[in-house]
Amino acid sequence: MNSPSSDPSRERSAHRRLQVLGVVVLAVIACVAAAVGGFAYLADEVSSDQTDEEMNCCWESGATPAWMSEKIGIRIPEAAADRRAGYKTGSRHDTGLLVFTLPSQEADEYTSRLIRPGTKMIRNFHPEKKDYRPAAAFAHLELPEPEIFVEGLRRVSLCPDDLKTPEGQYLRRCVDLFAHEFKPGSTRIYVRSTIEPGLTPPPANTK
Repeated sequence: MNSPSSDPSRERSAHRRLQVLGVVVLAVIACVAAAVGGFAYLADEVSSDQTDEEMNCCWESGATPAWMSEKIGIRIPEAAADRRAGYKTGSRHDTGLLVFTLPSQEADEYTSRLIRPGTKMIRNFHPEKKDYRPAAAFAHLELPEPEIFVEGLRRVSLCPDDLKTPEGQYLRRCVDLFAHEFKPGSTRIYVRSTIEPGLTPPPANTK
């Protein structure tokens, strides 16, 4: 006579119960994982939307290269091509952007007239990732951010205090200046300046 502990029918029944329990546990885990994934996806979407909105917000359409050049005191050489500018307002500070392109030799001569003798523009030893987007991004001007480059990039920060160089004497605000030789013989000058709120760009040209 078989003992209850060795009854095959009971063993099969217990085995089925374990199988059903295992299926239920797996289903619960799958549901939880799906919910977590869904929340993560929605959070990423919301964060991405907020980032896009912040990047696209508050740009003044009337900020021309000539106006921006005057307000920050960075004179644009006559030979400069592909001139671009942007002005973004903010609650704590505004940001001005100015960009132009020069033949590399002329760019070197220009920056040497701007910075103090003996001062060297440094290379970008710690580049940002390719998806780097500051609050006031040069992407607004349809350009890559200079901070992502290593090859061909030099940078310097300047303030007008006692900067009596041939070009520095015109500087009116502190700036971060980047010189990027984006192709042999051509250098793009990027300028970013943090500005106290209050400047008003001229009305945009609607013609």
